[in-house]
Amino acid sequence: MQRLVLFDLDNTLIDRNGAIHDWAAQFAARYALADHASTQLVESVQERALPATFETVRAQYRLRPSADSLWRQYCSDIATAVRCPQKVLAGMDALRATGWRVGIATNGTTDIQNAKLQATGLMGRVDGVCVSESVGARKPAPAVFEAAAVACGSRLSQGGWMVGDNPETDIDGGRRAGLRTIWIHNGRAWPGRLAAPDHCVPDAEAAIALLLADGCSRSVTT
Repeated sequence: MQRLVLFDLDNTLIDRNGAIHDWAAQFAARYALADHASTQLVESVQERALPATFETVRAQYRLRPSADSLWRQYCSDIATAVRCPQKVLAGMDALRATGWRVGIATNGTTDIQNAKLQATGLMGRVDGVCVSESVGARKPAPAVFEAAAVACGSRLSQGGWMVGDNPETDIDGGRRAGLRTIWIHNGRAWPGRLAAPDHCVPDAEAAIALLLADGCSRSVTT
């Protein structure tokens, strides 16, 4: 029987936060902006980066390139900056080799998320991907999880797992979609207002090891 696992992308499989800080420093240097601009740039894209974001950035710093050009450069720069650890890439291969259907369910715009997936080598290591923009909804909406499952040749009604770092969008959203959950805590405490995940691990490598060990047949927090 095929087993399904869906992974979040940003700050689960890749370090989006680190990439954003690197991009902001490079952007500020490229356009000779003031020292504090790097912090402002991080804030402008931290929660959600869109093409329209760069209309604001262009106006704020009186830049000559078009907003579309700045957006396309951002997509390229972020894709170059992100990395997926080799052990995680190997783990994705191992999951598929042992019968798991592996998918990615991520919020974001299709162009930038696909650029990250291609640049990190993740695109060729999964059975299916759903980027929220493609379905007109964002996690925690069940439509994102369902579309990711379908892209993997499965359905949520058949069960599965969701692995992610965001308590609300990934874990609570996954649970409400009928999936069991593994939370990547990244050194944080679980927010008590939400139902606890099935498992709590420090990083994606540990989550993959748990799945490969078939330890997900029972609910344990580590």
